[in-house]
Amino acid sequence: MRSVRVIVRGRVQGVGFRWFVRESANAHAVTGWARNLRDGDVEAELHGTIGAVESVIDTMRTGPASARVDEIIVSAADPVAPAGFEIRSTA
Repeated sequence: MRSVRVIVRGRVQGVGFRWFVRESANAHAVTGWARNLRDGDVEAELHGTIGAVESVIDTMRTGPASARVDEIIVSAADPVAPAGFEIRSTA
């Protein structure tokens, strides 16, 4: 199992990015959450098998059609996995 925190920078707010991440996570049986940050970035936490988490991160590198991903930062997260995947309020 793998648990990561992901920060996505670029034009990632107002383009459906969090819902895009949730769709990808659900398709790969990855749990966690995604939220907008006040600085314009999107933050997500992903929990699942190594391959599934990597697949979601790969889809995040391009994002939905109207997004522009400039940078992705991946770091370790607390391994306590939530049930399902949720969209959280802006932090």
